[in-house]
Amino acid sequence: MMGDLLKPILSSAEFKLGSQLCIVFFVVFTFALIFWTWRDADRRGAMPWFWAVVVAIFNVLGWMIYLVVRPPEYADDARERELEIRSKEAELARDGATCPSCLKSVEPDYLICPYCMKKLKKECATCGRALKMSWAVCPYCKTKQQPPQATATETPAAPVPPKG
Repeated sequence: MMGDLLKPILSSAEFKLGSQLCIVFFVVFTFALIFWTWRDADRRGAMPWFWAVVVAIFNVLGWMIYLVVRPPEYADDARERELEIRSKEAELARDGATCPSCLKSVEPDYLICPYCMKKLKKECATCGRALKMSWAVCPYCKTKQQPPQATATETPAAPVPPKG
């Protein structure tokens, strides 16, 4: 009895056209999923052929499994990030390699910047080696260093009159 009710619908031209369009859509959708998965897995370095076969066999379920287990970033992005990290580490390893004032490259043993004339380090009074401005003792010859002298731009303190 149910077959008799559905027979006119199932045999109509519109139903046949709709079912054929659904089949074509399913096939195109499946190939698009396979292609997208292959390209995405290739860009992420995640065995593109394996994941294309998984999606071809399991369709949307395979695609969802791939979305869960795929690498979180593209391989090119990971390489670029690693290069940036190595570059920053190399820059940090060059202690005092740039002038803090003009940011130009200087040698680690320079006392002044040759570009902007900023005083970078002070010279040890005994051994003559370059020392950081904040060091009170030379680590090379153990000589106590004098505090920085007042420059011409600084105003000296007014003398205190004697009490009496």
